[in-house]
Amino acid sequence: MPIHSFPTTRFTAATAPGGLPLLGHAPALLRRPFDFVAGLAAHGDLVRLRLGPLDAYVACHPELVRRLLDEDHAHDGGGPVPDSAREAPGDGLAACPATAHRRRQRMLQPAFHRDRLPGYAAMTAEEIAGTTAPWRDGDVIDVPAAMYRLTTAVTARCLFAAHDRAGALPGQASMDAIVRGAGRRVMMPLPGADRLPTPGNRRYRRARQDLRDVTGRLIADYRAAGTDHHDLLSVLLGAVDEDGQGLSDAEIHDQVVTFLLAGTETTAATLSWAWTLLAANPAVRERLHAELDTVLDGRPARHEDLPALPLTARIVSETLRLYPPVWLLSRTLTADTRLGGHRVPAGATVLVSPYLLHRRADVFPCPGRFDPDRWLTTARPAAGTYAPFGLGARSCLGDTFGTTEAVLAIATIAARWTITPAPGRPVRPVRGLSLSPRPFTATLTRR
Repeated sequence: MPIHSFPTTRFTAATAPGGLPLLGHAPALLRRPFDFVAGLAAHGDLVRLRLGPLDAYVACHPELVRRLLDEDHAHDGGGPVPDSAREAPGDGLAACPATAHRRRQRMLQPAFHRDRLPGYAAMTAEEIAGTTAPWRDGDVIDVPAAMYRLTTAVTARCLFAAHDRAGALPGQASMDAIVRGAGRRVMMPLPGADRLPTPGNRRYRRARQDLRDVTGRLIADYRAAGTDHHDLLSVLLGAVDEDGQGLSDAEIHDQVVTFLLAGTETTAATLSWAWTLLAANPAVRERLHAELDTVLDGRPARHEDLPALPLTARIVSETLRLYPPVWLLSRTLTADTRLGGHRVPAGATVLVSPYLLHRRADVFPCPGRFDPDRWLTTARPAAGTYAPFGLGARSCLGDTFGTTEAVLAIATIAARWTITPAPGRPVRPVRGLSLSPRPFTATLTRR
């Protein structure tokens, strides 16, 4: 079999220390996943892990990551990590094989064309206003839950703009069960673990079926109506490939579920982390308020305001650096490959962690510090160094949609409210598919 080889720059390779008999590094990855993964760069540029009976290789160097993800002919999505978590989205864009991915990506790109963003932004602004309307001065809210409600409303509106059943989507408990269940499958890629009759697995299966039933009814209703509602589902129904073939109902369903999961969890996590970072950095928050008072004067943010909100945008970029929602990616090599001069066999899983890349001090000085102004001089980070939405051919199509939503939400909310998390223990991330914070409360103060 021919061996694919990247350019000959020499990278170091090692096996991560601390592996246990039979279990390997799986216990460390389960107990302290973020610290464990972030620390792997200290052991080499390419680090081998043992996850039970499986081997995986972590690409820790930005240049190695760039070559791996940009030259996608030597690998495919898949492997034990995404395969164990793909039941809910099925063959959606995030999890489908490379051949299907190329076709669907071309078909779905019009859904996120820049000409459509102002319309999505207008719907986003309306949902932000509606979601925050019940807030009162002095209220104490569960911040992640509130942000989840907001992003669920935005995603449902942009997916199903004209349909009253959008409000009948599975509730937060069901969506949480799906996201947490997928997260457990990512963090414990051991054969058979997802089939055990545990309460978490049962909740996951019930919630997954509930979501499939609701989205199936919505797709059927839209097909029967045959009207373009200028929303994401209308784009999916009208998408055709170069042969004039559209997406099947099953393909549309899987993509709707992918949009729902990605559009709610990831942006909700980003917003939740942003409020904690702003509260811990009052000087940045004061500058944010000054920008918003000048540009908005108390009104909700609109799409046309985005160029006048550079600090707000940098706050989103810096939040995504510290807490990238997609913190672990995996690829399966399709041929024997030399990564940095080290042979890795076909079929091996290679992991890439944006969380690790974003905490390299040689790329981002003082990497643990929240510093939105670092983006004044790093507006275009080098390839392979900044990847909150993935890299290469499988980078997220909705990245601009998500960042626009986050900027509008932070601007609109911070223009009217100060969100102060309750003192006590620091907010910690949940171990799961996305880098979300654990539940925490905060007090709302009307500005």
